[in-house]
Amino acid sequence: MRRLRQSEGVRALVHETALAPAQLVQPVFVTHGDAEEAVASLPGIVRIPLAGLGAHCRRLRQLGLGGIALFPKIDPALKSADGREALSPDTLVLRATRTVKEAVPGLLVFNDIALDPYTTHGHDGVLSADGSDVDNDATVALLVEMALLNAAAGADFVAPSDMMDGRVGAIRAALDAEGNTPTGILAYSAKFASAYYGPFRDAIGSAPRAGGTGLSKATYQLNPANRREALREVALDVAEGADMVMVKPAGPYLDIIREVRDRVEVPVAAYQVSGEYAQIHAAAQRGWLDLTAARDESLLAIRRAGADFILTYFAEAWARR
Repeated sequence: MRRLRQSEGVRALVHETALAPAQLVQPVFVTHGDAEEAVASLPGIVRIPLAGLGAHCRRLRQLGLGGIALFPKIDPALKSADGREALSPDTLVLRATRTVKEAVPGLLVFNDIALDPYTTHGHDGVLSADGSDVDNDATVALLVEMALLNAAAGADFVAPSDMMDGRVGAIRAALDAEGNTPTGILAYSAKFASAYYGPFRDAIGSAPRAGGTGLSKATYQLNPANRREALREVALDVAEGADMVMVKPAGPYLDIIREVRDRVEVPVAAYQVSGEYAQIHAAAQRGWLDLTAARDESLLAIRRAGADFILTYFAEAWARR
């Protein structure tokens, strides 16, 4: 076996898994502010003000990245229990989308469809009257409106990340009825109730409030123990019209990525989430890991498992290597 490993030339010849900038999507945080804001728990990641967003995205486009995923950090004064700011025609993410499309028309834009950036309680939907649960159908109705607004602003793909039942079919029907058939759906189909989301929630200010409802996101996100349930979720989203499906997080769920890739014909995305990124940086800062080597190995592992493309905070840095 070592004959195929004995030189750099031979290793390159038989290299099985390829990774290119076009297979990476960079999450981009936008802010109401006038200056860039560092995200302490995500080293090297900043929130971008609208005034600098066009130039930032032109640089990402020049690197050949596959696209960006926009996430807004909403002014707390605009948040409410029902997340109604998400339906404002001039809300931050819609202004950001229009800015990007004007500055870099060819850059693919994936817009998150969920209410957690907009709600005071930090959940992905509206709560029932007694606050004991997320109201599935009421939330889906709002997500449909939100998707229509994002499509009209120029998003190439709307990406429902809420994990409500039936939302993909409802969004697809509404998009088609409004003449937005070209707008695609990247469904967060296998999104697990993970411990790895903390830095992201810091970045957009969506962490569930201390002393709040006590409601767990485990009532709508997947149980990390459940493989078969994840495959059912993916199959339902494909049947409802998802153009692409996602597994989130990526690194701890490589087995799920492989099973999904083997079962569906649509493209499969994986989200290397904030906690995955942060832990590699933290270990590297302590001298326990080589940052570049660990970063590259983690991305190759996700591709090897079967992801067609990866949402990752490493996208820009990897493309600049």
